[in-house]
Amino acid sequence: MCGAKSKSLAFTGLLLNCLEMIFSANTGFSVSLYDVTSQSISLRWPKFSGASSYRVTATAVNTVGHSLLAHFSDVTLKATLTSLIPNTVYAIQAEAIDKNGIILAETQIMQSTAPDIPVIDQAYSKLSNSITVEWRAVPGATSYMLTAQDGDSFIETVVKNSPGTVTGLQPATLYRITIRSINSGGKSQPSPFRKVKTVLAAPILSVSSPSCDSIALSWKAVYMAAGFSVSLMRSDGLGRMLRENTTSTSLIFTNLDPGTLYTIKAYAWNANGMPGDDFTYNQRTIPCAPVNISIEEDEPGHLLVSWSSISFGHYYVVFVKSDDGLEVHCNTSYTQCHFQSDCGFTYFISVFAYNKAGQSPLGDVFNYTTAPCCPSDFRAVFVSSDTVRVTWAPVRGADLYETRAAAWSTVVLCNDTAPACTLSALQCNTRYHITVHSFSEARGSNTSCAPKHVETAPCSPEIKNVSKEGLSVISVQWQSNSEDATYVVTARGEAGLWHCTSTGSSCTLTDLPCGSAFSVSAIARSPAGQSLPSYSVPLEMAPCCPNDLILTQVTQSVTNISWSAGKGAQTYVTTLESPKGQAKCRTLQNYCLLGCITCGTNYTVSLKAISETGLTSSCTYQGYSSSACCPSGVKLYRLSNNGIRVFWRASDETMNYSTDLRGSKGNFTCTPSAGRSHCDITEIPCGDVYTVVVVPLTDKGPKLTFCPKKIYSVTCSGSSVGMVIYRGKSNAEHI
Repeated sequence: MCGAKSKSLAFTGLLLNCLEMIFSANTGFSVSLYDVTSQSISLRWPKFSGASSYRVTATAVNTVGHSLLAHFSDVTLKATLTSLIPNTVYAIQAEAIDKNGIILAETQIMQSTAPDIPVIDQAYSKLSNSITVEWRAVPGATSYMLTAQDGDSFIETVVKNSPGTVTGLQPATLYRITIRSINSGGKSQPSPFRKVKTVLAAPILSVSSPSCDSIALSWKAVYMAAGFSVSLMRSDGLGRMLRENTTSTSLIFTNLDPGTLYTIKAYAWNANGMPGDDFTYNQRTIPCAPVNISIEEDEPGHLLVSWSSISFGHYYVVFVKSDDGLEVHCNTSYTQCHFQSDCGFTYFISVFAYNKAGQSPLGDVFNYTTAPCCPSDFRAVFVSSDTVRVTWAPVRGADLYETRAAAWSTVVLCNDTAPACTLSALQCNTRYHITVHSFSEARGSNTSCAPKHVETAPCSPEIKNVSKEGLSVISVQWQSNSEDATYVVTARGEAGLWHCTSTGSSCTLTDLPCGSAFSVSAIARSPAGQSLPSYSVPLEMAPCCPNDLILTQVTQSVTNISWSAGKGAQTYVTTLESPKGQAKCRTLQNYCLLGCITCGTNYTVSLKAISETGLTSSCTYQGYSSSACCPSGVKLYRLSNNGIRVFWRASDETMNYSTDLRGSKGNFTCTPSAGRSHCDITEIPCGDVYTVVVVPLTDKGPKLTFCPKKIYSVTCSGSSVGMVIYRGKSNAEHI
């Protein structure tokens, strides 16, 4: 009866894929698949109530006489049916049976086995990142899975038929290759494996043509490579192929044709001589350098560079670099270039030929030197009453200068390699005819330099008097000895330079900074030049008042006063003064402590800055108000409502106060209205020690930190506040 039902289900049921389930309509008993191979089907089922054993029957649908029957105890809930026919559809029936042999429930599924296990005919690697596998087709297989395994890592590829290729592999690596056949039922077991090693990776070439007849190659080492083979041949097929085998990672081919395109191919081989991937590169050789280069100055300021034409040169570039580092160039397809030139320069000239491969090697470098330039911006500076120093900017190409000064019948000559000449025994305010010639070893003298008419500088003035006319004003007087001169008085010090100018015999220096020392001197200027400075006169200004002055109340009766340093000051005297008294200190520092300060009092602030020589500056600052007075008699009292009252004696009945209590169980603050001298804090935790401080509140800054702090213990009486005990004063700076 069961066999008849199974056959009926086999003909009328649906063909299901792997893991498909069919439930019994009456009982809910089901069976599920969890693995299918070529000759086995694995299934599982849930425990069925009342069953003492299970029976599983697998019958081939299209094969006569092939069935399999298996019995399992009630503790076995899964089974694997083996010895099945590959690529065959089976009707699988599972039955739950009680101890009397009665079938309690049954269910059936249809499942095909996987195709037969394929056999690898051959496996080989032609590229460094892949392995190709060939096999015989397996009946019923719709596709195949190729697996390449290297240790714990593997790569899988699904293909339709043979041959198939696994890609994404590493070069020179040994892989285990297996293949599995696939149909709608599942995958077969893996085939027996084949070991195959991928071929070597190709060397990556770095190619250049260092000369017109050579090509240089280099590459990085290739993993597992025992050597390399490199071949080179003209890309147009002419000539013979050059081949080199080497174990090195660099190679140079020489005796090549200039300006010619070559094709280069390289590959590595392993210890067994098996070649790997190849790398192909095209490289053209840099043409030969031009020859027969000539340079001439066809006219002043113009250079002509010419050369002979060369084979395989598409165009030429001429580089002209002057000895100051400036470089210009000319691109041309002809065999000459024109350049502008300047006097006193040495030019270095090189010519390169170019084609598609790039630049030719460097040939001969030529140089050409032009005549030295003429000094044209020289000037005469008065050094003393009878000496003029003539200076000029160095000119290009000059190795030697000759300076000639003539006035009336007097001639003075000076030869020097430096761009300066001192002409002595001259008269001030005298007109001289001065010429400077330049000489060079390469081109000789430039005698075309134009002369100049130069007047010697005026004589030095003599300061007669320096007087102070105000806080930062100084008047300087001198003796004038030239009617056409302009006089400049300079006060020179660490603070800088101050000047005043006059055509007469006096001028005034203003806005001189305080605390500074100066040296005052005067010079005379005319269109001809500048005299030597006069003898210097020392000058000292009164010290500066400090810019910043800060007053900080340390306690109710002590105030710290500090200030920024006043330039030029050595000693300071500070004073705080009010109708109630005066506090004063004298110090070498920039701070001091002033005692006997009355709280809540307005003071005037003054400071005297005194220099080392006794010069004094009186400084006034904004007034200072000492802090409000701290209250006295601070005490704590227990209230009946589990609270605390803080009481004090106010120093000012109009003052507002703030009360702070801080303990381990909490911090409390209260601020009563003006005029009150107590504050109540409700619901304060008992059993704690509190630090109490009462400070006056003002709108001039933060709370005072120097008011006295007292310590109280608040005990517990049950859960309520008990006794309040005074424990003394706190030494802490802040609460």
